[in-house]
Amino acid sequence: MQTRQFYLVLFILIYCNFSHSQSIQDLMDQVSSANLELYVSELSGEQATIINGVSQTITSRVHTNNDLAANYIEERLSSFPNLSVAVQEFNETGKNIIATQLGKTNPDAIYMICAHYDSVTDYCADDNATGVSAVLEIARILSQQCTNTTIIYALWDEEEIGLLGSQFYAQGAADESNGRERDNILGVINMDMIGFDGDAPGTDGDNDFDIDVRNIANSIAIKDDLLDILNSYDFDLNVTVVNPGTLASDHAKFWAEDYSAVLIGESWSTDDQTPNYHTADDRVGDLDFQYMTELTKLVTAYVSTKSGLMALDNTVEQTSNQLVSNETGASYQWYHCDTNTLIEGETNRAFTPSADGNYAVEVSNSSCSEMSPCVAFSTMSISEFTSEELGVYPNPTTSIIKIYNKKNEELRITIKDISGKALHSLNSNKQRIEVNLNDQSAGIYFVSISSNLKSSTFKMVKE
Repeated sequence: MQTRQFYLVLFILIYCNFSHSQSIQDLMDQVSSANLELYVSELSGEQATIINGVSQTITSRVHTNNDLAANYIEERLSSFPNLSVAVQEFNETGKNIIATQLGKTNPDAIYMICAHYDSVTDYCADDNATGVSAVLEIARILSQQCTNTTIIYALWDEEEIGLLGSQFYAQGAADESNGRERDNILGVINMDMIGFDGDAPGTDGDNDFDIDVRNIANSIAIKDDLLDILNSYDFDLNVTVVNPGTLASDHAKFWAEDYSAVLIGESWSTDDQTPNYHTADDRVGDLDFQYMTELTKLVTAYVSTKSGLMALDNTVEQTSNQLVSNETGASYQWYHCDTNTLIEGETNRAFTPSADGNYAVEVSNSSCSEMSPCVAFSTMSISEFTSEELGVYPNPTTSIIKIYNKKNEELRITIKDISGKALHSLNSNKQRIEVNLNDQSAGIYFVSISSNLKSSTFKMVKE
């Protein structure tokens, strides 16, 4: 407070799992405490990181010497999909980092998540590497989604010497001179010092935090929406609403231009802020990352709700030998996450990996493109049916495929052509099942059969 592809390995570590449809809760669950701790450690100089392709340590974020921190933030944001990243210079030393995720149906409507990245001395982990890290983590998650409105992820410089970065931006956004239209910013969430809770880090405690608000524009409505989200999902947080809220952080510059804004931060109202404020003793070891994760989830839920997630399913299912996108009727491009490369020619909904590894698919329709989570594919991860459990015959066949379900298990059966296109699907627990291929031409087909515990795919020839 005041007085191009980023290492996909990290993406894999966070996302190597099986996903289902992306609800608000799903997105909240993707917030990684380990990832937040890594960002804070790198930004505060506790550990080296890769910047401009070289291992370096951010030794200072003081406004006169924070170019390395700015480069770090720019690189991380640039590594996420669907973001346009710009460096906004506003004086000889000051530079804001602005990442824009353009809305698909209402791009002129804007929600903003922001934090200042400058500091008053060395380290300053809580003030405000925590806020910056939360913005990066939310950008990592939401940049994978298509939204109706635009989201701006803003990191301000020179907050500590007068809120200069946010002032420059807010005044420019509100400028209506020379026929310019005022930017339609519907809500600003400013995060400043969100990592300290007075109880021992990682232990149960009060988890108090403040929402600072004033009756300016629709700021009270933002506060109300945040309270609704707190009551709608399971959070380990205790809120205090501070009204009138402090003017000592960047949200105040948006209030000054009659924009709706709130501050989210640790609880100064209950005297539960870091005792190492504005000193070099503000270090990572004093932070409570479980508490910080809860606050990051809260802002993730708010922005996801207000920006409007579009209905494109970017999740993937695995059979014994294939990965299949759950979105139908789209365009597809499969990627190898381990090498960060697209796989030439793999543009069907289903993909049969030639080797175990981590894979993702980019799913696109006329208005939206989303990258799936990376999925860890292994032919050993699902047991196959034995011949004592399942039979599929005759092979080759002229019309009928017969399936002998010897244990009367509930089976999911999908017939696909050689391109991976699903032709027929059914569920059955009958002992004898028949699938008619009379309407299909001669060729090679794949019969994928799965239960809750097992899966097998059979290559069949129709003559």
